[in-house]
Amino acid sequence: MNLKTESVSYSAGGVDMAGHLAFDAELDGERPGVLVVHEWWGCNAYVRKRAEMLAELGYTALAVDLYGGGKTADNPDQAGALMNGVLEDMSAGRARFNAALAQLQSHPTVDAGRIAAIGYCFGGGVVLHMARAGAPLAAVASFHGSLGLAKAPGPELINCRVVAYNGEDDSFVPEEDIALFKAQMQAAHAHWQLVQLPGAVHGFSNPKATANGEKYGLPLRYNELADQASWAHMQLVLQAAFRQD
Repeated sequence: MNLKTESVSYSAGGVDMAGHLAFDAELDGERPGVLVVHEWWGCNAYVRKRAEMLAELGYTALAVDLYGGGKTADNPDQAGALMNGVLEDMSAGRARFNAALAQLQSHPTVDAGRIAAIGYCFGGGVVLHMARAGAPLAAVASFHGSLGLAKAPGPELINCRVVAYNGEDDSFVPEEDIALFKAQMQAAHAHWQLVQLPGAVHGFSNPKATANGEKYGLPLRYNELADQASWAHMQLVLQAAFRQD
């Protein structure tokens, strides 16, 4: 393969965003595209690496910047402030997501009719929210995401595959959020799954989660088995969503 990466700029509501796009230049023709939405830390090296991993699978992937200017956080206080800035105005957050979606769809390697989105922590909640809001996505996958964010104004029915990978011991996701997520998906007649990963806590997919948890006194921990199992399952979900008869 010939992995190519590009820095891409797009804007919404007067805010300029800086994303990271990856694709295999050896592949011919259009292929499905995947948006990758970051943790509360911002569009950092971790989410850019995930976009490159998707490119290695044959997709064109765009690591999304929802904060603007490519801003990233160095500590939880900064991360919380950046994240809450989006959560306090989700209409602006949806506009930024949709601007990234349009940017990905416009890339010459992308089949604009076959787009999915995955996200981590904050970003996991965002992709669930966008599915619920009726974004034109074939599938979304949330990794240790905020299930409470799935609530959104949108159509009664969801025409999108939805999967949420949740650590069974994740103290950031209360039982009431899990129950609400299930009820929302059932009410929307979605093609959905909630995959509970035994022994996993928040941040299970990020190899730096354990160090961050110890440094900041947060219940974060990397779990290699949960990481590999959820990534492998996600690949099957994307293959099914993008299958053309």
